[in-house]
Amino acid sequence: MVKRRLIPKLLLKLVQFGSLKRMVLVTTVHYDKAVNVGDPVSQAKIYEAQSADELIFLDIDSSVENREIVIDIIRKVSEEIFMPITIGGGVKDVDDFRLFLSNGADKVAINTYAVKTPDLITQASKKFGAQCVVVGIDYKKMHGGYKVFIDGGKEETEYDPLIWAKECEKLGAGEILLTNIDNDGVGEGMDVDMISMVTKQINIPVIASGGCGLASHFIQGFNAGADAVSAGTFFCFKDQSPIQTRAHIANAGIPIRLHK
Repeated sequence: MVKRRLIPKLLLKLVQFGSLKRMVLVTTVHYDKAVNVGDPVSQAKIYEAQSADELIFLDIDSSVENREIVIDIIRKVSEEIFMPITIGGGVKDVDDFRLFLSNGADKVAINTYAVKTPDLITQASKKFGAQCVVVGIDYKKMHGGYKVFIDGGKEETEYDPLIWAKECEKLGAGEILLTNIDNDGVGEGMDVDMISMVTKQINIPVIASGGCGLASHFIQGFNAGADAVSAGTFFCFKDQSPIQTRAHIANAGIPIRLHK
């Protein structure tokens, strides 16, 4: 039986400290109101010790000036930990895939440019393998339905998240990172209806994200069909480590790797 995965999500943002600029970890609410929560390399080491299955790093600024700083962080993290790393933010072509994969990332997440240039999904999948291609689908409830958003949740697209997820699978995506922006950082539960609809309609793994405020919310996501559940704010501000959350999930009868 395939075991479900628990994946901390670490958001990277460039912050000015006097005359110095440094990339720090932040959490957000509705993709806004970023709050500094620490050093990415130190936190990655803590999550590995606490039995996380994978890590997702997302550069929420996605600017060219950040690229070398992000690469340096991923390189350092990959030298310190021994679990899969996904990196995303501003990925616009196969050269960006190559850059991240050659500097320690195991997978690359694309979002905005997956919508703007869908052939990028196919190109990257053929060149590096579908297992390296994670398509992030951020969405909100709009106009009585749901719409996919890009550019950090700022720009509405014409896509419905379910239809876009099916299209991404056809184009060669190996995994979907599905996030309800309305639930981001709120901690009031996951969008189990959308998770259920998407997981029933596609055959590639779905990482559900957005809304975990209790251990029971992870269980809801898994019961809705998610192959993995990712959270950021929950692990930063709740008195829960991945080890404790994993125990709650296992006690609910969900197959998940237990801490050694």
